[in-house]
Formats: sequence, structure tokens, C-alpha cells
Amino acid sequence: MTMSPGLRKVLLTTHITTSVGWLGAVVAYLALDITATASQDVQTVRAAYLAMGVIVTYVIVPLALASALIGIVNSLGTPWGLFRHYWVLVKLLLTVFAAIVLLIEASTVSYLARAAASGADPRQLPGTLLHSIGGSVVLLLVLILSVHKPRGVTRYGWRRQQEQRRQQRERRQVPVR
Repeated sequence: MTMSPGLRKVLLTTHITTSVGWLGAVVAYLALDITATASQDVQTVRAAYLAMGVIVTYVIVPLALASALIGIVNSLGTPWGLFRHYWVLVKLLLTVFAAIVLLIEASTVSYLARAAASGADPRQLPGTLLHSIGGSVVLLLVLILSVHKPRGVTRYGWRRQQEQRRQQRERRQVPVR
């Protein structure tokens, strides 16, 4: 299945927008997480946890899911394919991994935001800094793969290339009437 150039550009633009938005939201979350971990001011820590809960629920999770879904649709409608090139496959696996960890971690962040809002001292709450840093690193790796597109096709991709070349040779050999 190949998409028209116009549809492909719309999907690619949407994918880039959601992916970069996801990365940007994670960087903002990371700043709040550092603030919640390092600050000694009760109100600042409370505000950071509350903002972290909002960002995860209403920004990061929707952008992550949209980015993954649009990326899959986009790859299925382009010559890159979903399973033809190693860089696309690794990018898919990293994105799915990051989204799954995010969905698991979102409940922890929601709990921390509720605990911070309850009136107890939020400075005693555990941070999510390790996940914030790890998520940032994974998303940066995905970005690097998207920009540099290292060479190499999977076995499936190699077979598809050979099949397309064979079909092209056969079309050239058929006499025109």
C-alpha cells in the first residue's frame, strides 16, 4: 500500500509534530522532576508534582500514543515499510518500549500528584528522575535514528527488494505490441 505524496506529507508532518512534542514535553517534565527532587521549598515541590501529573496525563501520554500510531501508519504507506529497514524496526521497538514504560509510570506520577495535593509534606515523596532521564535518552535515540537512517535492510526487506527487482526485469523483457 502506497500513499499519495500529499497524504504522505501530511502524515509525516503530523508524526514529526507529535514526536517532537513528546520529546519537548518530556524535557519539561524532566525540569519539574529535578525541581521536585532538589528543592527544599514545600510549595515549589508540591507545585512541581501537581504539574508533573498534568503534563503526563494530558500531554505526554496522548503525544506518545499519537506518535506511535501515526508512525506505524506512516511507515506502512511508504517505501520504508515497517519491517524492511533495521532503523525503522529499532525505532518502532524503542517507541513501543518507551510508550509501555510511560503508561506504567503514569499511574505512579498520578499517585505522587495526589499525594502532593493531600497536604502532606511532598519533599518526602520519591521522585521519578531515573525514568525521566531514561525516557529522554530513549527519545533522543529515536530522533537520531530518524535523522541519520543507518543503512541495512532486514531479511524481509532484502527479499522484498529481490522480488521487486525480479518483477522489474520481467516487465522489461515483455515485448510491447
